[in-house]
Amino acid sequence: MYEENSAIEELKRADHLLFVTLKYTRTCDVIKSIIKRLISTFDYAIIDALESLKKRKKIKDIPLTPISRAEFLKKSYKRPEMNDFLKFYMLLKFIDRAEYTKKEEYKRHVACTVMQDDEAIEINIDKVHEYFNKTKDFIYYTKEKFK
Repeated sequence: MYEENSAIEELKRADHLLFVTLKYTRTCDVIKSIIKRLISTFDYAIIDALESLKKRKKIKDIPLTPISRAEFLKKSYKRPEMNDFLKFYMLLKFIDRAEYTKKEEYKRHVACTVMQDDEAIEINIDKVHEYFNKTKDFIYYTKEKFK
């Protein structure tokens, strides 16, 4: 029941933002857009996984909000890998909502800095690549486990 045209399409959009747009427009707005696309990719993949569990009659209903769907998937499919992926998803959601400061816009070392529990999280181009790869791993993980 895995929907190819949802999560993978969002991942393609994030890929374009990362490898084309960010290359020529090095701004925090582009980094924030990439993070939004990664969150959207996670949302679609979580829905697809829950729909697959529902089709197999492992669950009855799918929650309405993205956070509750993620928590429900965590409870319904208890695997350490899924736990790690969903923690990462929550981090992306936090970064998206948090206030940030900009550093070296229009240069190679562009970065957005977000504060989490008195700890600064710096999201630069390399970190965004890491986030993208982790999201891609999640897509392939869910695609394999919830065919």
